Amino acid sequence: MTTRRAFLASLAAAAAIPGLSWADAGSPAYLAAARDEDGAFALYGLTAQGADLFRIPLPDRGHAAAAHPEAPEAVAFARRPGTFALVLDCALGKLAARLEAPEGRHFYGHGAFLLDGDTLCTTENDVATGEGRIGMWSRSDGYRRIGEVASGGVGPHEILLRPDGGLVVGNGGIRTHPDRGREKLNIDTMVPNLAYLSSDGMLEETVELREDLHKNSIRHIAVREDGLVAFAMQWQGDASAATPLLGLHQRGRAPVLASADLAEQIAMQGYAGSVAFDGDGRTVAITSPRGGRLHRFSDAGELVEVHRRADICGVATAAHGFVASDGMGGLFGLEAHEMHALGKRPRSWDNHIVRIGGLV
Repeated sequence: MTTRRAFLASLAAAAAIPGLSWADAGSPAYLAAARDEDGAFALYGLTAQGADLFRIPLPDRGHAAAAHPEAPEAVAFARRPGTFALVLDCALGKLAARLEAPEGRHFYGHGAFLLDGDTLCTTENDVATGEGRIGMWSRSDGYRRIGEVASGGVGPHEILLRPDGGLVVGNGGIRTHPDRGREKLNIDTMVPNLAYLSSDGMLEETVELREDLHKNSIRHIAVREDGLVAFAMQWQGDASAATPLLGLHQRGRAPVLASADLAEQIAMQGYAGSVAFDGDGRTVAITSPRGGRLHRFSDAGELVEVHRRADICGVATAAHGFVASDGMGGLFGLEAHEMHALGKRPRSWDNHIVRIGGLV
């Protein structure tokens, strides 16, 4: 029989054991979900040069992952709208926990850890009202759900940590229901926004687009170390419209919307799939798998260059530029205005590449 003294001694011993770090998983630079050539799904850990470090099976198609800031753990989210998320031990290559959305909620494909590393925040939908919610989960308590706050809009998709410890959320404005798959239920009345939340969930600021752009769904975001937010949009109107798909916003100012020339903007087909700042934070890239384009802009919103690659979607910060992926297994580096191959894998990369370490 375990005595109280022995129990306390075991706790002290456990506390003295150093926690695992990402080095115990091979020091990956990136995480990315994929479908293998045999049809199986998995989450991969990649080096900065795009080499495989580990593969962890997923039960279904993945979308994005939230990487813990220190421990080798990743929370993999099902493609929206989904009702489960998987906590993966990337050092041991196994499932550590499974998060189930509470009744009346579903996940929207993304999440983020607060600075303490103990609180996971997940973007969710209140099915009954259509209101966006941010779920809170305690890692130290086995990822127990400890509460939720309003996202500041409808259809929250990506959520990221800000340099000051607060959060920024891309509220896409689109209402969905898990019983109706990916059907969009409110296109005519949608109102997307960018919402800033404090670390305790208080709404600090929201930024909406002008009325004629209310169908421009704000989905994916990137944050620079000075707080500049880049947001990628997906147009829900006529795909031939040359609608801006990149926005830049600094707290307290009006957003800057960025576009390429008419032909290139139309070629994007109203869809930006991912967004990232480069390693210096001076330029920002958006991708369009539908248009087969990567557009690179300055941080003032001026077009710098265009790269063409079929089904390109994933993009993330690299030390001296970007790393990108396509649906045919290709990985690419973009440095000094040149795109070069990092290799091709026997798999189909999904929408996103997640940089471990977060902020630029």
